[in-house]
Amino acid sequence: MRFPLRRVMLALAVIGLGVATYLTIIHYADIKPACTAGASCIKVQSSVWSKLDGIPVALLGLIGYIGITASLLAPDREETRLATLGLTLVGFAFSGYLTYRELFSIHAICEWCASSAVILTLLFISAAYRYVTVSDHVGPAAPPPLPPKGKGAGARPAASGRAAGRTKART
Repeated sequence: MRFPLRRVMLALAVIGLGVATYLTIIHYADIKPACTAGASCIKVQSSVWSKLDGIPVALLGLIGYIGITASLLAPDREETRLATLGLTLVGFAFSGYLTYRELFSIHAICEWCASSAVILTLLFISAAYRYVTVSDHVGPAAPPPLPPKGKGAGARPAASGRAAGRTKART
């Protein structure tokens, strides 16, 4: 049975899409995120690093997850696998930067952001594995069948089955 890596990746991308959608909604609705870690999520969401050039990083994540999902829904070709790899690499790197900021600048961990970081890490590893192992190349064509063995270069193959029996009876 073939491992359904693309389906697993699609499921992860949809989960990430849900997380990024939730974070984008709470940003624009100006409501507090549901967080079991106390005020950590609020501290991260209201930090200077929660926006990049005025654009909420939650919205950037949402756009990224839409791109990843679209690349996984597109026909499975080398170009789409490369697009998935590129998108997940960018998401993984940016998520790593934001996690660094959470740990060493904000001194708080948002569990929603951490879950997105884990999802992007899994997606990136899966995309890299998929790109390296899956190939569009079908390989060389099968060699033509060997000619039947006969009594000479121009010999016809002997008849087989019932037709051979009838031929012998007539002679």
